[in-house]
Amino acid sequence: LDPEKVEGLGQFVMKTRRTLKGHGNKVLCMDWCKDKRRIVSSSQDGKVIVWDAFTTNKEHAVTMPCTWVMACAYAPSGCAVACGGLDNKCSVYPLSLDKNENLAAKKKSVAMHTNYLSACSFTNSDMQILTSSGDGTCALWDVESGQLLQSFHGHAADVLCLDLAPSETGNTFVSGGCDKKANVWDMRSGQCIQSFETHESDINSVRYYPSGDAFASGSDDATCRLYDLRADREVAIYSKESIIFGVSSVDFSLSGRLLFGGYNDYTINVWDVLKGTRVSILFGHENRVSTLRVSPDGTAFCTGSWDHTLRETCWNKDVFVCIQLMTFQHMIEQMNMLIKEL
Repeated sequence: LDPEKVEGLGQFVMKTRRTLKGHGNKVLCMDWCKDKRRIVSSSQDGKVIVWDAFTTNKEHAVTMPCTWVMACAYAPSGCAVACGGLDNKCSVYPLSLDKNENLAAKKKSVAMHTNYLSACSFTNSDMQILTSSGDGTCALWDVESGQLLQSFHGHAADVLCLDLAPSETGNTFVSGGCDKKANVWDMRSGQCIQSFETHESDINSVRYYPSGDAFASGSDDATCRLYDLRADREVAIYSKESIIFGVSSVDFSLSGRLLFGGYNDYTINVWDVLKGTRVSILFGHENRVSTLRVSPDGTAFCTGSWDHTLRETCWNKDVFVCIQLMTFQHMIEQMNMLIKEL
């Protein structure tokens, strides 16, 4: 695929659809439910809130025993959320239909690190959870028993982020940290199978490309980078001289053509993954963007900020981009079949 021959996306329109207000301090993390409607968010004030993103209503709220709840995640079933931070733990809260129920009474402490919890993610079921920590490790836990199933040692400093490979592509995940490294791990063996060290500062966010063949990272060095796992190397840097603030969070559009980056200068930059160019910039938050996730249906993304709010933003392009890419993919498959026949 020659990026020079790919048609550019041009500028496109993004609109903030809804603003979710209710946190009393910096929003640090958020995650979408697979139902495409609910969002869980956590903040510096110790609160974890479950929102209905359509109505902006708060469905559940729980106050953690610590401040700086840096990690939260929705279970695949939508029936539980996990969270943690300066308490060094990952706690799981079952959600019920009764909005007045005391969630804290049903809390289950699953993971225990020796330093702060920086990120957590359920695997493909509600039964296992993956965590990363300021103690320099990642770990896989059994939710029911709280048993440590596997630990992952290989970072030389705090691990700040992790992302699981798309389920079809196997049992791997990627992590990034203060040692400027992005490591790819085999979940079964606990071994680091690939390592990339091209960033010049902390890696704050990592996210797999939708196909699972690559991943993006965002760093305090003010760049996003793309790593091809099959080629075992960095293949793109997304940066501009005018961008001098760090990247806190990255995520791909559903087709993989767009890369969204949340930055510490309060902006969201949108990059054309193939061309390496910025196609849009969004101003809306009044403090640094701390977290960004594209919705499961790909029609919107949600950002959380130190301005205490979450914003849901929709855009007008990715459906057409997706069709365009699928058509292109189909052409490649047809060509490969012809080559095999020859």
